[in-house]
Amino acid sequence: MSGDFPKLLVATEFPPNASGGGPAVVRQMLKGWPVEKLCWWSCLPDHDQLFGQKTAAHRVATIPSRLYPHRRWPQAKSWVLEHVWTRWAARHVKKTITALQPEAVWVIPHAWAIPPLARVLQPGNIVFHTSVHDYPDTGSRVERFGLARSRWMASLVDRLYSSATTRDAISQPMIADLRARTGSAAAQIARAGLEEEDFAWLSHKPDERIEELRIAYAGTIIAEEAFGIFVEALSRIRKQLLLPVSLELFGNDSYRARQWFDPSWMRERDNLAEPALTDAMRKCAWGFSPMSLTDDDPRYNRYSFPTKFISYLAAGLPVITLGHRNSSVVQMAEAYGVGLCTQTSDVQKLAAELLTALSQREAVSAYRPAIVRCARAEFDARKMRAVLHECLRKCAQNKA
Repeated sequence: MSGDFPKLLVATEFPPNASGGGPAVVRQMLKGWPVEKLCWWSCLPDHDQLFGQKTAAHRVATIPSRLYPHRRWPQAKSWVLEHVWTRWAARHVKKTITALQPEAVWVIPHAWAIPPLARVLQPGNIVFHTSVHDYPDTGSRVERFGLARSRWMASLVDRLYSSATTRDAISQPMIADLRARTGSAAAQIARAGLEEEDFAWLSHKPDERIEELRIAYAGTIIAEEAFGIFVEALSRIRKQLLLPVSLELFGNDSYRARQWFDPSWMRERDNLAEPALTDAMRKCAWGFSPMSLTDDDPRYNRYSFPTKFISYLAAGLPVITLGHRNSSVVQMAEAYGVGLCTQTSDVQKLAAELLTALSQREAVSAYRPAIVRCARAEFDARKMRAVLHECLRKCAQNKA
């Protein structure tokens, strides 16, 4: 190991500049890592440099775009990936490690990166750190990959987690669940967080008069049923509010074809990189963070944690949190009181709650102490990054 930063290989499905919450977490945790000591292995190529993440080397075990299981023939494509592509990709991982000679390996077991990495990273074979962001047997993955295959992937994630030298997960409920099933302890939380400049901005943010109730939504809409209930409730009370309302959708996906989309008060915004996304959301008045209103997908609802919630805190926005009472984000929102938190699926009741919340003229100022308290306690990026970097150094020392 040379210097304070070992030569690092990040191994996961997504490339360095992918969009989405998981890639954003990884890039934030790599802040300060020297580019010349950063290598990457992925299953998907980097199409652009939107987020500015550079590497000294990037090896891609390419999954052809037509072979990736999206909507057409997902089960057949998954079978090919499992039984044919995985063997080739595992050899690709071995060759990458041999060629690049990393001093530490950071594994983020995501989707189709899981099978080849699990083949190569056997217990006692290679020291590595692993970060679990989402379980592979959540509802959307089961629909695309099949139940048996998703559960097989989940068992591989458990094996990678227990075999790792050091480990972390996205939420405390996930850490408790992994400990109960694998017996592996000594795990930390690593997720998106606020930087010191975010805390400084929150401390000195001037109170501004709001002329429009812009409600931000960041990322892909996963809990679309809950999202639709929210839109219907909001549409019922818009004309009762003193200020005009708009719903600002930030991200790659377009929802103009959805039945609920109303261009008269909804706006699709660009997929922005940090810090432009935070700057844009700071012009909003609220953030919206929905999860499923039922517990029919507990592996996602209870254990994953949406990065959008943290992005809203960094922008100083009170959060409208909607979801089942057992979901991780609802429990967090209730614990700290960072905005309106509700579990109702009744449109009329939700409309009444939204009317009360959105009628607060000084909501941003009123919720700011709770936002800062929550962010300091749960989402301090500098502290989480320091712990992760120390884990990676420990891996490098064990390898040496």
